[in-house]
Amino acid sequence: MSTKKNTVSKAGYEKLEADLDYLITVRRSEVAEKLKEARSFGDLSENAEYDEAKNEQGILEARIAELENIIANAVVVDDDDISITEVGVGSIIKIKDLELDEVEELQIVGSTESDPDNHKISDESPIGKAALKKKVGDVFEVEAPIGVIKFEVLEISK
Repeated sequence: MSTKKNTVSKAGYEKLEADLDYLITVRRSEVAEKLKEARSFGDLSENAEYDEAKNEQGILEARIAELENIIANAVVVDDDDISITEVGVGSIIKIKDLELDEVEELQIVGSTESDPDNHKISDESPIGKAALKKKVGDVFEVEAPIGVIKFEVLEISK
């Protein structure tokens, strides 16, 4: 596992902790119960329920380990630390696609919080990376499959 530092908002960090807590306190006992039940069916060599429960347990433990690693290496950005003069993690930005003349509002978040459907883009995504450190009025370019797209930063908030 990598030990890359991952920037997350305070809300994102709390959600990671809640997810981890749920997996440890609820899902672990549910999976253990499935295993116990599957064992009671007899011969483990031909027991599909047992194999499925063991597989589910492996996936669960891998996810728990992944969340523990993310939390251990998280750098929490407090709302007070979010700049409104320069784009950074936590910033809510209004950007204008200069070619299409379309304005979009996005929030720059750490990769674990990325949710493009809800306008939350990772600081590691092409637009997120290109927007970092920009100020209102700055124009930046993003390399996209359709070519280079130019954006102007219209507003930065938190």
